[in-house]
Amino acid sequence: MTIAYWIVAALLAVFYAYAGGKKAVQSKERLEPMMGWVDRTPMALVRVIGVCELLGAAGLVLPPATGIATWLALAASAGFVLVQAGGIAVHLARGEGRLIGLNVVLLAIAACEVWLSTIWW
Repeated sequence: MTIAYWIVAALLAVFYAYAGGKKAVQSKERLEPMMGWVDRTPMALVRVIGVCELLGAAGLVLPPATGIATWLALAASAGFVLVQAGGIAVHLARGEGRLIGLNVVLLAIAACEVWLSTIWW
């Protein structure tokens, strides 16, 4: 289970560090081609989401690696489940049901990580 945890945590951490970093620093114009939802979202909120994704990526890796506050890994993975549920809701509200595939996959992976972190600790 330890190996499974680290594989899934690494995949999620890399994805969210990349996506969160982009949201945290790039302009609206650079984000719109990849993330159409930023057209109607205040950039301050986009930045907050990006920073939260960066913190969540760190939360998946650092607490278990250091043995300090390991419960943060569970909180981070549960947070990513909520982020993807929100992403699915935004896409559906915008009439973009065909775009939820990645969100569904990430939600499933994050849910798996929740399960792995509850068994591992």
